[in-house]
Amino acid sequence: MKKGIHPQYRPVVFLDAAANFTFLTRSTVATTETVKWTDGIEYPLYKVEISSASHPYFTGKMKFLDTTGRVEKFNTRYKNSAYGIKSSETKAEAAAAEAAAEAAATK
Repeated sequence: MKKGIHPQYRPVVFLDAAANFTFLTRSTVATTETVKWTDGIEYPLYKVEISSASHPYFTGKMKFLDTTGRVEKFNTRYKNSAYGIKSSETKAEAAAAEAAAEAAATK
């Protein structure tokens, strides 16, 4: 291995400020700050914006998008084409279903 071309691989403390969560791992990230860890040794500190402690996927606070609205928007945009009508529906059935949906939305 050539000397002087590889980054220093060392223990680093990562801090998620949003969740006040820290973890110690090894990394090559360049830092200027340090922090004293629970074992009494001072390690380089790297601040991250998001980690497993604050990410919605891992915390269970994930928001689901309204996919029904997207489908309705697609169907209204392409209602006169073959894409907007299901293969088993006729144009009359599609118009009746659209009128019923509009009536239900205005209630």
